[in-house]
Amino acid sequence: MTITTTPPLEQQNLEEDTEMLVPNSDAVVVEGPQPMEVQAENTSTVDAVAVEDPPIGRFTWTIDNFSRLPKKHYSDVFTVGGYKWRILIFPKGNNAEHLSMYIDVADAGSMPYGWTRFAQFSLTVVNQVHSKYSVRKETQHQFNARESDWGFTNFMPLAELYDPSRGYVVEDRCILEADVNVRKDLDYWAHDSKKETGCVGLKNQGATCYMNSLLQTLYHIPYFRKAVYHMPTTENDMPSGSIPLALQSLFYKLQYNDSSVSTKELTKSFGWDTYDSFMQHDVQELNRVLCEKLEDKMKGTVVEGTIQKLFEGHHMNYIECMNVDYKSTRKESFYDLQLDVKGCTDVYASFDKYVEVEQLEGDNKYHAEQYGLQEARKGVLFIDFPPVLQLQLKRFEYDFARDTMVKINDRYEFPLQLDLDRDDGKYLSPDADRSIRNLYTLHSVLVHSGGVHGGHYYAYIRPTLSNQWFKFDDERVTKEDTNRALEEQYGGEEELPLTNPGFNNSPFKFTKYSNAYMLVYVRESDKDKIICNVDEKDIARHLQIRLKKEQEEKEKKKKEKAEAHLYTIVKIARDDDLHEQIGKDIFFDLVDHDKVRSFRIQKQMPFTIFKEEVAKEFGIPVEYQRFWMWAKRQNHTFRPSRPVTAQEEAQAVGQLREVSNKANNGELKLFLEIEMGQDLRPIPPPEKLKEELLLFFKLYEPSSQKLRYVGRLFVVGSRKPVDILKKLNEMAGFDPDEEIDLFEEIKFDPKIMCEHVDQKSTFRDNQLEDGDIICFQKSPPAGDGQQQYCYPDVPSFFEYVQNRQVVRFRFLEKPKEDEFSLELSKLHTYDDVVERVSQHLGLNDPSKIRLTSHNCYSQQPKPQPIKYRGVDHLSEMLVHYNQASDILYYEVLDIPLPELQNLKTLKIAFHHDAKDEVMIIRLQKHSTVADVINDLKSKVDLSHPDAELRLVEVFNHKIYKIFHVNEKIENINDHYWTLRAEEIPEEEKSLGPHDRMIHVYHFLKDTAQNQMHVQNFGDPFFLVIREGETLADVKLRVQKKLQVPNEEFLKWKFAFVSLGRPEYLQDSDIISSRFQRRDIYGAWEQYLGLEHTDNSPKRSYTANQNRHAFDKPIKIYN
Repeated sequence: MTITTTPPLEQQNLEEDTEMLVPNSDAVVVEGPQPMEVQAENTSTVDAVAVEDPPIGRFTWTIDNFSRLPKKHYSDVFTVGGYKWRILIFPKGNNAEHLSMYIDVADAGSMPYGWTRFAQFSLTVVNQVHSKYSVRKETQHQFNARESDWGFTNFMPLAELYDPSRGYVVEDRCILEADVNVRKDLDYWAHDSKKETGCVGLKNQGATCYMNSLLQTLYHIPYFRKAVYHMPTTENDMPSGSIPLALQSLFYKLQYNDSSVSTKELTKSFGWDTYDSFMQHDVQELNRVLCEKLEDKMKGTVVEGTIQKLFEGHHMNYIECMNVDYKSTRKESFYDLQLDVKGCTDVYASFDKYVEVEQLEGDNKYHAEQYGLQEARKGVLFIDFPPVLQLQLKRFEYDFARDTMVKINDRYEFPLQLDLDRDDGKYLSPDADRSIRNLYTLHSVLVHSGGVHGGHYYAYIRPTLSNQWFKFDDERVTKEDTNRALEEQYGGEEELPLTNPGFNNSPFKFTKYSNAYMLVYVRESDKDKIICNVDEKDIARHLQIRLKKEQEEKEKKKKEKAEAHLYTIVKIARDDDLHEQIGKDIFFDLVDHDKVRSFRIQKQMPFTIFKEEVAKEFGIPVEYQRFWMWAKRQNHTFRPSRPVTAQEEAQAVGQLREVSNKANNGELKLFLEIEMGQDLRPIPPPEKLKEELLLFFKLYEPSSQKLRYVGRLFVVGSRKPVDILKKLNEMAGFDPDEEIDLFEEIKFDPKIMCEHVDQKSTFRDNQLEDGDIICFQKSPPAGDGQQQYCYPDVPSFFEYVQNRQVVRFRFLEKPKEDEFSLELSKLHTYDDVVERVSQHLGLNDPSKIRLTSHNCYSQQPKPQPIKYRGVDHLSEMLVHYNQASDILYYEVLDIPLPELQNLKTLKIAFHHDAKDEVMIIRLQKHSTVADVINDLKSKVDLSHPDAELRLVEVFNHKIYKIFHVNEKIENINDHYWTLRAEEIPEEEKSLGPHDRMIHVYHFLKDTAQNQMHVQNFGDPFFLVIREGETLADVKLRVQKKLQVPNEEFLKWKFAFVSLGRPEYLQDSDIISSRFQRRDIYGAWEQYLGLEHTDNSPKRSYTANQNRHAFDKPIKIYN
């Protein structure tokens, strides 16, 4: 292990949807290495051995036979900072189409109770061809017994990992690295931001750190905050439905709260749901969308125009002809400026590039009115800059060569003071007001830590432009020095000195993945106006009252929590509660105690005094009250069990609670029995005899499917139910001689138990006791009369209630737009569910309905639909990793699902020279490629009736395989690879003995990397080359085949490319001599390369690419 003094990795919480604890499921329980199905050869190294174990170290794990690893695999144990660690990977993904990788505390099972350890760490998949393409993600975590592993479920797409041309898995070997920095002295959770800094942070909702950093920046522009406070709102507005009020509330709490503030009200006012809060977006995009929304909301108010006054500047686009007197200008406004990072050393270099003059000449001449094509100069100059200048640094760019988004981590400097009047105002247009001094002071630095697929945002801010910087990292705010806010956010690489140079002579370099992403500058001449005083007189009175009331409630709850040990909660249930709840809120047992009257009583209060409180509350004199204790029975029911004794009533309330509640949860639950006289006034309760039982009665009406509470009775245990039938009929409002059936409600968890009561046996023989529940109903008529009701008796009704489930169905293609609800039973079969859905949709054939379950973690549909009759019951459709959902997605197929499941569906691009036509082919699974080709011939336009077709596999613009006509289609995968069908050219059908068929691919040199590295694009194809044929001959055939204009084709270069390295060819070179005779199946590592710019439109069928994390646009709906 190399001992280094690496600065701590930038702090990073649970921000992106890929960074998380290993989900708690049977497949991923972290209990130690699992038995391997195939023994992989692993080589693990910790950089040079040191005498003492340092707090930081790198572990390198080389894995052979990578493709043969089991589902879950651990590295060897390594030690950093005196602690044992290991890497946990899911080579085929942890329920995701990505490599999943985590750091795990290796000895978590043997750690003492309450252990924690804090570490910052990064995980890397090493690119073995070009190290700069290595995928690295970093984070931090407070490890504990409940969260003993942490990392990234979506570390990198499996398609990229296993692509042999990418360099991550070479010869079935993969190299992983873990850099761990253990922070023993950091008590992360004990930090009091308000006490230490005077500021508070914002809570993270899952992936809202990008929003938190922006909101802190805007809040600490006092002029902006004051304008938000002055936006008109009323006391009737609700923050969740009003962006102005939600933002006012948020800013008020940031200004006056003592602890971190939630942003949930604000995101609700945006119209966002939970899914939006767990989707990470772009700070720059949110800044524009939010400011546009606020600008719109401010129209017609006293603060109209504030956004423009603060952030709006103007520049002039001009084109000036060189040889004639013609100049075109256009004035445009901006709220922020996008500055190039790539190729620029600092902000000034970016501004130089921004105003750089472009010469329009040659083929690129400018068409001037009246003068025709003219040589001209084109550029941009600034008319005015705003008081608050927002600079968006282009850290993310689209790499056309690699066909993906990349993050630019290059070193890029920015000054504390920015002078945009430098060099005699070279950035300013002739129309600019030169009397305004454009000298700016740095106010905020927004930082992105991580890579292109996600990461963490935080901000360094100087609220008053003093020398003191503060770091706003979600809930945590800390004081920082200028170096941390500036130099350490420049990016680039850092080389660290070795403390044990004798063990390793190579320097320890690492790329700084944390770097500035957005800068906010305040103009010196405007800073007194911008950094103004904001106090309570700027805040609407109704807002102050509302928020102070909220704060008082919060303080009250805090106080109650602190004093909770002195008090107990007494919950009193009465007959009124049973009448109110049974059949509406509850069906089983007697009452929901959370909905009855509760009293917060000091534990030391005598119970007799408490009875006086009850008398005041309910108007029942003390002498008329009789209380019953509740008991939880072994069958999980909760019933009144016995009256409170006179001796117990002489005790304190707290003592009685201890008697009643062994769970010691601070609550005392009682049933208040009140007896009524003939005049319906309370009377003293009669003495309860030993042989008397207190029974409760519910009435069920099958015709209306209604259940209700009708009262309670004392019965003598030696008597029989038949003795009370007339009384029950009276309670139900029936005729005295109505025949009724009695059932005892015994239990409902986990299954319903409701049995007939024998009316001619005694209550004791029926095993009834105090607190039991009897349900009764009219006896059904003889014959089949009861069949007219869905639930003809009490047991069937209880079964229905126990299993009923309201399911929300969403249309799979538009899950946020179309939704309907159906009440179903958890016991419904697959056929029952699709039958009900088809009825709702008005479809005749339920088998054309296909259902997909809901992923409770991502709040999206699962990737695979439910197979036809693949589960027994609805309850199984609604469960995801032990979490129950109430959502199912549906789609309407064009053929029945059972038939579809017996078919193999393939998405095939039929390749023409000019275009591609995407075809969906469905055939029986046992079909062959020949069947696919025959089916295609009937659906596409062929050049002639006898044309022959072939099917090829294309990936990353290379042909990897030609399918044999006898190959079964069942095992063909079109998820990652594109299937392409094309006509076989006539020249390939008559190959001579010395002819060759070679691969021809388009490519670009990757200018950001080694000049010898190439990136392919476009459509690959085969070409026959003849014996002795020169490049000049081949060029003519290629140009004719691709129909490239002469002017464009002259710019193309031709190269023999082997293993990614191009060797450029001359027109006189003999092409056939370059290619060895070999089977074309899989011969993609040698090809004829066509180097040129990629001007072709993207074909629709190549859409199986990974979306950049920021592709989903930000929308504020309200």
